[in-house]
Amino acid sequence: MSNSKKRKILITSALPYANGPIHLGHMLEYIQTDIWARFQRLRGHSCIFAWADDAHGTPIMLRAQQEGIEPQELIDNMKAEHERDFQDFLISYDNFHSTHSDENKHFAESIYLSAKAKGNITVKTVKQAYDPEANMFLPDRFVKGDCPKCGTPDQYGDNCESCGAAYSTTELKNPYSVVSGATPIEKDSEHYFFKVSDYIDFLKDWVNGGAIQKEIANKMNEWLDGELNDWDISRDAPYWGFKIPDTDNKYFYVWLDAPIGYIASFKNLCDRNGIDFDEYWRNDTSGNNDTELHHFIGKDIAYFHTLFWPALLKAGDFRIPTAVYCHGFLNVNGQKMSKSRGTFIEARVYLEHLPAEALRYYFATKLSNTVDDIDLNLQDFQQRINSDLVGKVVNIASRCAGFIGKKFDGKLSDQLADQALYQKFIDAGDSIAQAYEERRYSKAMREIMALADAANQYVDEKQPWVVIKDADRQQEVQGVCSLGINMFRALICYLKPVLPELAKKSETFLNAGELNWDSVATPLLSHEINRFKPLMTRIEEEQINAMLEANKKRLAIAATLQAKTGNDSNATEENDSQLSNDPISPTIEYDDFAKIDLRVVKILKAEHVKGADKLLQLTLDLGDEQRNVFAGINSAYDPTDLEGKMTVMVANLAPRKMRFGISEGMVLAAGPGGEDIFVLTPDDGAIAGMRVR
Repeated sequence: MSNSKKRKILITSALPYANGPIHLGHMLEYIQTDIWARFQRLRGHSCIFAWADDAHGTPIMLRAQQEGIEPQELIDNMKAEHERDFQDFLISYDNFHSTHSDENKHFAESIYLSAKAKGNITVKTVKQAYDPEANMFLPDRFVKGDCPKCGTPDQYGDNCESCGAAYSTTELKNPYSVVSGATPIEKDSEHYFFKVSDYIDFLKDWVNGGAIQKEIANKMNEWLDGELNDWDISRDAPYWGFKIPDTDNKYFYVWLDAPIGYIASFKNLCDRNGIDFDEYWRNDTSGNNDTELHHFIGKDIAYFHTLFWPALLKAGDFRIPTAVYCHGFLNVNGQKMSKSRGTFIEARVYLEHLPAEALRYYFATKLSNTVDDIDLNLQDFQQRINSDLVGKVVNIASRCAGFIGKKFDGKLSDQLADQALYQKFIDAGDSIAQAYEERRYSKAMREIMALADAANQYVDEKQPWVVIKDADRQQEVQGVCSLGINMFRALICYLKPVLPELAKKSETFLNAGELNWDSVATPLLSHEINRFKPLMTRIEEEQINAMLEANKKRLAIAATLQAKTGNDSNATEENDSQLSNDPISPTIEYDDFAKIDLRVVKILKAEHVKGADKLLQLTLDLGDEQRNVFAGINSAYDPTDLEGKMTVMVANLAPRKMRFGISEGMVLAAGPGGEDIFVLTPDDGAIAGMRVR
């Protein structure tokens, strides 16, 4: 079941900015990374998870000033808060460092000097926004004004959040400094640039070599096939960061030394634990180095990690990443996380009301290896945890352990009651492992829950609560429940990367040591288990409501402080104006259209929705599952005429909470409206679940 060759893997997550608390959008990535790390270790591989706080830049400098403390104190405080959140969310990292460290200073300078020696650094005079009252140059995100395209007020200096237009800071109408409120002026400054174009041939080969997802590679190729501008890597004093060697008042731009924090954090770990640094980060021309380097990041910072970062590594003679994995954004209840709606949920607020593993599992059911956005639908979240984990997985142990403990002194039978059934659990391991390896966690969870259904169905059919009343069939009950316990053990093993705390409690209950991926192949026979204790509790709606209310209060307090200080803890320098020139367009590319999963489905049931004039509630058969969809076609169809017909639906549309329930997709229909709405109906010979091409 496991790979015989043991791998040496180093993985990282994107660095959180040391200017504010961790929120659930951050946790999506850190949980995704942690699941992969835990899976690799469970398979017997060496997997080191090292990362850091991104601790430089103007926002940190300004916030420290406003709080009356030194930047070092601010980033130390935030680092402690961040680590507390990571640990409570069960993130199993090996090292969490800071980019404001001796190691990071050393590697930033060495990479820069190596690039300079190779002729990759050039100096240019540029015009920049300057705050005449604060006496400082302003990053794009610290200038606001009216959008030059649509006129929307209070937009940042690089792009409009209303119409999507990209522009330069000097194009803003009625600009003002976020720092002082003054009107910025233009001022010349000498800046240092990294000539990314010197590495364009290397980048084309790497980008198209399978190390990054196809949709990301397509986007990067737009830059590589066009004009790849030199990258501004300097900032003017005053600035919180590392000074550029041989300069008096120039500092490394935060995005130069931030990814170098991956190297620095690992070096810090190596120096403490005696790990061979060069084996993981230095080029090895001998071909003997089989270590791997994997980055997990959000799609919004893909260009830094798939263009600038590999070019910098090449310039500094470091190894290139094995792979860079991008994920989508986190939405809440179908919408972008919003402070005004109270859905910009902080990790600590969540943890004060709900268990970490519930979110870990829910994210796992949503995550794939694409860059599609993820939706945290709180009603679906509650139902999924209660149904899958409490109602299916834990329920198997709960209903079987009682019989084993009370009737058989906690001892399992000496053989499996149904070897063929248990073999299905063993055989499923390879497919589940492949899904984990490919970061297709949602697929892994579906396969695991299908096994849980099979286990519960087996117990239901055997009815041990009935059979136990027959004195002559006691051994039969022991066999059924022993198999149930072993099937539960297999499920926990497969879920262990996602639910480490549940796994630990289950290991105590099972009394057979620590589970690894190969444990499933050897069932527990003639083995004594411990007394069963509750492993997980249901999520109640009151908990979710209390969490949302507490989060709204926290956001209100933060907004009040921001109004008093003028500080926005989410204003960072992550947007680079060179690459933010992609305005929203009414057209889409073929790759965007290809993301839509169109399925032929059978309408099993159609009925009127009480209290809704336009809606019909449809139960749709996708072949391997059923979905509930609300469709606005009541004016055109009698429900009884629809039942049994085939139609086409969008199967990968995020579930939407409606007043009448959750709609799990969209049925395709066309027409001017009223009675003239026509549901798309493929040939009646079509198979339910068939994809439409």
